[in-house]
Amino acid sequence: MANLLQSNSAPGAPGNPLNWSRADKDAVGTAYSLSSQVWYTSAGGILTEIYFPDVDTPQVRDFQLIITDGTTFFHDTQKDFTYQCTFPEPQALSFQLTSQAIGQPYTVVQDVIAEPGASCLLVRTTLQGAQPFLDKLHVYALLAPHMAGYGAENAAYRASTSNGDRLVATRANYWLALGADCGFGMTSCGFVGVNDGWTDIIANKRLPVWNYDSAKGGYVALTAEIKRAPGQNEFVLALAFCIDEATPITQSSPNNALTAISEALSYPFDGPAGTYSHLQAFNQGWKAAVPTPFVPKPGTTGDGDSLFNKSRNILLAHEDKTADGALVASLSIPWGQTITDLACGYHMVWPRDMCQSAIALLAAGEEDAPLRGLMFLASSQSADGSFHQKFFIDGEPWPGDCSQLDEYSFPVILAYHLSEAGLLQQFDPTGMVLAATRALIMNGPMTQQERWEELEGYSPSTLASNIAALVCAADKWADPATAQFLLEYADFLEAHLEAWCVTTQGTLLPDVSQHYVRILPTHVKGGARDFDFPEDPNVVQVTLWNQTYDARDVVDAGFLELVRYGVRGADDPIIVNSVKVVDAIIKKSLLQGPGFYRYNHDGYGQGDLGQDWYAGCSFGVGRPWPLHTGERGHYELSAGNDPKPYIRYLEAFAGSRGLLPEQVWDMPNLQNTPFVTGGPTGSAMPLAWAHAEYIKLVRSVSDNRVFDRLDVVANRYQPTAGGTPRATSTLEVWNFDRQLPSMAAGKTVRIPLDVPFRLRWSIDNWNTWQDTTSAATAVAIYYVDLPTQAAQAGSPLTFTFFWTASQTWQGANFSIALHL
Repeated sequence: MANLLQSNSAPGAPGNPLNWSRADKDAVGTAYSLSSQVWYTSAGGILTEIYFPDVDTPQVRDFQLIITDGTTFFHDTQKDFTYQCTFPEPQALSFQLTSQAIGQPYTVVQDVIAEPGASCLLVRTTLQGAQPFLDKLHVYALLAPHMAGYGAENAAYRASTSNGDRLVATRANYWLALGADCGFGMTSCGFVGVNDGWTDIIANKRLPVWNYDSAKGGYVALTAEIKRAPGQNEFVLALAFCIDEATPITQSSPNNALTAISEALSYPFDGPAGTYSHLQAFNQGWKAAVPTPFVPKPGTTGDGDSLFNKSRNILLAHEDKTADGALVASLSIPWGQTITDLACGYHMVWPRDMCQSAIALLAAGEEDAPLRGLMFLASSQSADGSFHQKFFIDGEPWPGDCSQLDEYSFPVILAYHLSEAGLLQQFDPTGMVLAATRALIMNGPMTQQERWEELEGYSPSTLASNIAALVCAADKWADPATAQFLLEYADFLEAHLEAWCVTTQGTLLPDVSQHYVRILPTHVKGGARDFDFPEDPNVVQVTLWNQTYDARDVVDAGFLELVRYGVRGADDPIIVNSVKVVDAIIKKSLLQGPGFYRYNHDGYGQGDLGQDWYAGCSFGVGRPWPLHTGERGHYELSAGNDPKPYIRYLEAFAGSRGLLPEQVWDMPNLQNTPFVTGGPTGSAMPLAWAHAEYIKLVRSVSDNRVFDRLDVVANRYQPTAGGTPRATSTLEVWNFDRQLPSMAAGKTVRIPLDVPFRLRWSIDNWNTWQDTTSAATAVAIYYVDLPTQAAQAGSPLTFTFFWTASQTWQGANFSIALHL
């Protein structure tokens, strides 16, 4: 067992708090191997967050080099170099950082991979320059642990081993260990900003004088001098991880991580063809990741399929290796420099984003990962059929979880795609699908939050997914009676789309009065519930970022999802008008091509002066999202226009790094910042959803058919001439969230609830009344239908509930005014 030295402990605990790193990554990666449970990222010329043993658990804030001649310069590789990040093997997620020292004649080249057989990161470093100059250099590794996802309460030690000194860090039974193939010279463990290596060397401009054995109980940093022999310009650093829990007779130990270092450094980083090397094994793993990848038709992409292939690998790299199928939204933490340990990054599962990734992988020719994803979601589903808004891969939701009905729908749509492709194997998703439809109905028809996770109400994009999921479920996984019940609810939603989501009094364009709005807000899911709030986008207001606007004048492009899934046609007049409004209000011409904002008046984004966004800030400005450019490309294909330019636009947004950001900078280049027009902002990059949108657009253009289009939905709501008549509905759904005050006489009121009941109702102010017992369904929803007649206009429909399980009355009456 390694000896953890503690006789010379660093003073000054806990040190200065450190936040996370930049979110605009240059590269992300992992080995395509279940044995290697480590994920790495890079930004600004250094390694940034490193994850282990799960894709949602960061263990390292950053990992970089310090280089000095001891007297005239003291270089931090993040600040004192210009750099390039390149990808020598396009089919793999290895990368190379080439950093040129500013004002000094040397270059540092770092090749980064993960060891395929262990949870160990490997960095081969090569110094380039005149040998006499290089021999004067002192090179140090500097590592900032954030063990178990926290910078606080970390401990660091010098570990004495038979292979020489290593450095280790720990928190909560997680361990990391750092070693070098040539060994370490001076080492030190210190507290950040007090006596860490950066403060010792860079801030004090000197060779290090501190050599503490340990630093416990704070924000720590590890520093190690690379023990280079004269003329030695290449060395390999190994950073390994393990979990080791204490037992009644043993202490928690870093031994497994230390062993992984020794084993990794016993084999060559690279070598001749035909012999084993870590680099060749790493690259070969990625080359064989997808046995039969989809190959786009020649000319579909503008870069020889480079971004298409890389996007597929990016999505695969966002899958966990313990919780098979779990795909996180991004290996980044938006605006990480200002985000504390307790804030939420994107290294979590959002069912919406995850299903986008899984369906895109299916479009890219990957057959197993989408099924793993579906099974993961089925196992993560709540008992009531719902899905958490966002959650860790162990199923634990993020605090403040909200209901988002599109996230209940997308797993059903994913299941449908897999079924259509014949790829469900022996997995039966019926239980998951029907439970999800139950949750969708019981928590609707308005959503507590739409896809931008901000507002309650009726959202065109949410309703599109809801309708599609219900029709898909009815088509494949429901008995005839249940299918009819699900379809009737889908038809109810579809029949209300224009009433809920289309203004007839639009003012944004002089010649367009009728168009889709971003959302029709409601106020029934929490707080002071207002059941009289009108379901009319012409008259209600919406509050965004502490400002109030008329709902009719706030637009997004979410209505395009209605076209994507087949609920509406691309030539629908309201769709066409809405596209005109989008182009006038939220389209932004950029050097790379058109970008689109989420919606007008968006406040989620970088400030105009480059300030990092944070919750509650007053300066945030939403910037264009490349994924919307992809959504528009899908629409253009549906409309019979040329979608290929939109593929090129996305390729331009990805740039030389081949990564698509969440948002791009839409202003002139900002001096002394990384922000250039059309380049990434400080929000997430890569965004898996954006890469998924690109993959699906390429597949759709190659097939000349929108990959996401669901014929079963289109056939119901856009029937061809001579086909089945278009579905219609005269239902009005009443529930305790939608206590509609009035409706047109002649419609049928449906009251679906999650427990059995008997309804006592009257159409003549209780002069007479009837009792109707709720009907049961196979999805554990109980409902009563109350048909009305046109002649009953002017009368109130009044009712109350008798709860059969508890044998109690509701104790209150409810009334719906019937009008012509």
